[in-house]
Amino acid sequence: MVRICLLPHCAFLSQTSRMIEIYRALRDRGVTPRVATHGGTYESALRAAGIEYDLIGPRMDEARCARFLREQPSSGPVWQSAYSDDELRTYVLAEAEYFARHRITTAVTGFTLTTTLSTRLAGVRLVSEHSASFVPPIFERGLVPAPSKPFLGLRSAWLSNRLPSRVRFYCGGFNRIAGELGLPRIPSLAALILGDLTLVTEDPSVLGIPRPEIESWRPGRGYRPETRLAVTGPLFAHLPIPIPDEVETFLSGPGPIIYVAITSSPPSLVRAVVTALRPLAARILVAGTVHDLGDLNDDRVLVGGVLPSHLVMPRVDLAVTAGGQGSVQTAMAAGVPLLGIPLQLEQDLNVTLLERRGAARWLPPRQAGTTRLAALARNLLSDSTCRRAAQEIRAAYAASDGPGRAADQILAGAA
Repeated sequence: MVRICLLPHCAFLSQTSRMIEIYRALRDRGVTPRVATHGGTYESALRAAGIEYDLIGPRMDEARCARFLREQPSSGPVWQSAYSDDELRTYVLAEAEYFARHRITTAVTGFTLTTTLSTRLAGVRLVSEHSASFVPPIFERGLVPAPSKPFLGLRSAWLSNRLPSRVRFYCGGFNRIAGELGLPRIPSLAALILGDLTLVTEDPSVLGIPRPEIESWRPGRGYRPETRLAVTGPLFAHLPIPIPDEVETFLSGPGPIIYVAITSSPPSLVRAVVTALRPLAARILVAGTVHDLGDLNDDRVLVGGVLPSHLVMPRVDLAVTAGGQGSVQTAMAAGVPLLGIPLQLEQDLNVTLLERRGAARWLPPRQAGTTRLAALARNLLSDSTCRRAAQEIRAAYAASDGPGRAADQILAGAA
């Protein structure tokens, strides 16, 4: 019997919403998976989708989620593991017990990295989707750009591509608990974020690498030998919430409209972006999510809460995001040009892939509050070439069923 468990990390709206998309696709195929989480800021998205879920281990409150965002792999100090050893041990043991009690055969994670150990302890297959496009064939082709935020004090594309499979950054705590539990050590940062099966959730035309080449990749040194890749295509949120009345009124007004959707980030960054954009002859809609940004509201700026971006994007002229795959794909699915302000390596890659296609522009966070941001936004609003490039990607996305292909790959090995 197929027994699947989805484990969204509810500190992230993007990861939670992507798990919702996979849940729906599995259910459409006659399989209703269990859903379990450590809790967090965006549990509300699961409830809004009508999804029942279980809590495993101590609930992560908003303060703990905020700290996780600061310390997570790729954005926090490399000598720590985003969890304390006590947290890791508690979550790993609780997850393994949960898998055994419910006879789970496949666990699907949205950046709940503790599953890297708990699935080994329970003998459960691990499927990951959080790596997005940040996968070995990209490294091996040297496609990862120099990071927008200096890494170890350096901005080097060569290091960005070579380090993931050669260093054990963020792995220390995981390997200490692995040793306690008699589990194999995690050989590298890349191995920490890859499952037994890793879903590559982007269209090959955006990646610039053919699907067969990605799926024929086999792990060498620095990876777990069982790791495989499957290209499933775009995977982004369709949150089951309506556009609020005040947002509907704002969107129905005269354009151009800039949509600032920088979630899972400090509110100071959102404020800096809005301040820099104010001189433009445009109105600004802000996805405020959980941040208190109401003081930004005036006749040209409207701050909403958690918004259904798939409904908002087709009605705006420019998207400004941090470059998480969910937000960039939502923009491309609507054929809307993107201005990306990446906060970590995976976001750097997402924005750069679109920039290489001519559909986006990239800006480092340190310039978020400067006239450089306004100049780029002004150019994107008037650049028909950039909009045409985004519309070409929209056509590729329209021919792809990312959630469906992800569900098929999960089911293929779930029995």
